[in-house]
Amino acid sequence: IIRVQSPEGVKRITATKRETVATFLKKVAKEFGFRNNGFSVYTNRNRTGEITASQNKSLNLLKIKHGDMLFLYPSSPAGSSSETMDTSVSQGLRPVGAPQVVEDEIDQYLIKQDGKIYRNRDQQLCRHGPLGKCVHCVPLEPFDEDYLNHLEPPVKHMSFHAYIRKLTGGADKGKFVALENISCKIKSGCEGHPPWPEGICTKCQPSAITLNRQKYRHVDNIMFENHTIADRFLDFWRKTGNQHLGYLYGRYTEHKDIPLGIRAEVAAIYEPPQIGTQNSLEILEDPKAEVVDEIAAKLGLRKVGWIFTDLVSEDTRKGTVRYSRNKDTYYLSAEECITAGNFQNQQPNICRLSPDGHFGSKFVTVVATGGPDNQVHFEGYQVSNQCMALVRDECLLPCRDAPELGYAKESSSEQYVPDVFYKDIDKFGNEITQLARPLPVEYLIIDDRFSFFLLYPLLPGISSAEAGMLWGSRSAPWDQPDRANLAAALRAGNILKNISESEIPVVTITRSEPPNLVQDSISLLLEAVRTKNEELAQTWKKSEQWATIEQLCS
Repeated sequence: IIRVQSPEGVKRITATKRETVATFLKKVAKEFGFRNNGFSVYTNRNRTGEITASQNKSLNLLKIKHGDMLFLYPSSPAGSSSETMDTSVSQGLRPVGAPQVVEDEIDQYLIKQDGKIYRNRDQQLCRHGPLGKCVHCVPLEPFDEDYLNHLEPPVKHMSFHAYIRKLTGGADKGKFVALENISCKIKSGCEGHPPWPEGICTKCQPSAITLNRQKYRHVDNIMFENHTIADRFLDFWRKTGNQHLGYLYGRYTEHKDIPLGIRAEVAAIYEPPQIGTQNSLEILEDPKAEVVDEIAAKLGLRKVGWIFTDLVSEDTRKGTVRYSRNKDTYYLSAEECITAGNFQNQQPNICRLSPDGHFGSKFVTVVATGGPDNQVHFEGYQVSNQCMALVRDECLLPCRDAPELGYAKESSSEQYVPDVFYKDIDKFGNEITQLARPLPVEYLIIDDRFSFFLLYPLLPGISSAEAGMLWGSRSAPWDQPDRANLAAALRAGNILKNISESEIPVVTITRSEPPNLVQDSISLLLEAVRTKNEELAQTWKKSEQWATIEQLCS
C-alpha cells in the first residue's frame, strides 16, 4: 500500500513491487479523478524526485516500498503550484455536490482579502527587535472575539466572512465545511411507511430546533448616502399621521470598521402600493415591481432592504414622538419578524459553501421610530437563519394580544412541525429549556443594532453624496411627480442633478403606455445618472430620445 498525498487529502493505492510506474500512475489518476497528464507525483514534499511514467522501471527499482508517502500536485499552466493550492482553498472551496454559483461582487472581493488585524509593536510588552513578532503584536484573526468585544461600541456578532474564515481555518482548511440550510419539513421519498400523518420515521423526520444566538451577521452596517432620502420618506407620516413602508435600493460595499465587514449603502427608497393607517400597514400587489428593479439595475442599484415607520406624535408643539420600542417592550414585533423573514427568504445570499447554493440573506430591516430623546431614530435589524427557516416552512405565528411573543405551530394532520425550544434562566439562576409556545422574539433577532450613520434630526451633519436617485409611489395627491415636472427638470440647467434627486424616472416610466417605449428612450439618461456624467446627459438631451420624452410630456 502506497500513500499519496494531494491538496484534496491522502489516499491509499494498492500496488505490487514488480508493478511498472506507468501502471501505478494510471491507478493514481483513476483514484483522484485526473487525466494521465494532469498531475505530477514526487517522492519528496519539496517537489524533488519526480516519478515519470516509464514502462521499463518498476516500483521496486525506484525503492518505493510498502507504507511510503508520495506527493501529488495538479499541473498548473499559469502560475506556481503553491498559488494553485491557495486558490483551491480560498476560492474553489465547495462541498461535494454543491452547485456552481456566482457570488455577489462584495463577496468575491472579501474572499481575496487578508482580513487579519495588524497591531503595532507594544513598547512595554514586546522585548524583540522591530522585525520580530510576539503574542502581543502578532496579527489577529478577523474572528477574534476578545478584539471585537473591546471595540467601541462592542461588536457582538462577527462578520459573515470572518465566520467563514473561522470555519475554513486549521489544518484541513475547511475541506469538510458545508453550510446547511435548516429544514422543518419531512424529507420526501421515504418508502418504509405510509406518508404523514399515518407514519413517520427517524430518517424523514426533521430534527428539533433549539434557538441559539447567531454568532455572525451578513450585513454589519447601514448607511444612507443622502439625508434627503429619509427626509422625503418621513414627509408622508408628517402630512397624514399614517404609517408608511418602502423598499431600500442601494449596493453592498466593504465596511472597514469591522474585519471583513459588509455595509449596505442606501441610495433610494421606493414606496410600493400600500394602505397605511395610524397603527397598521398593508402591502398591496405591485404590478410595476419588475420595471422598478430593471431601472434600479441600470442605475447600478439593487434591493437591499425595507423600511417602515412606527411613529406616534407625543407633542406637536415640540415636535416629539413617543418612545415605544425598548428593552421593556420589544424592538421588533413577532409579525414584523415574520415579515422580515419572508423578505429575507425572497432575497437569499448566494454562497459557494452551501449545497443549495445560498445561505442566509443580506436583506436588512430598518425601523423609523421614537428614541430615548423622543426624536425620530432609525434602527436596523436582521432576523436569524433559524427564523428564516421557521417562516419559510410556515412554522411560526404571531400572538394576537402580545406583539413581543411568537408561537411555534403544533403538528396537525396537514403538517408536521418539529419541536422548537429556547433556553432561559429560571428564578434560581439555572439554565432551563422551554418549549417555544409562546416564544420571545428576541431569540429570532440578530441583536447587532447596526451602527446607523443617519440619526434624525442630526441630518445636516451627515456627509451627502449626490445620490437619492430613486423614487416613490405616493398614495397622496400632493407628492405625485408628473410629466410636467419631468419636462421642467429636463429643461433646467443641471439635468443630472435634477433627475438624480427626484422621483421622476420611475413615476414617468410606470405611468406611460406602453412603459417599454419610455424605458428604452430614457436608458442613456439613466446611464448618465449612474456614472454621474453631465456630458452624457447633455448629449442625451440633444438626441431623438429627448424629443420622444418631450412629446409624451406635452
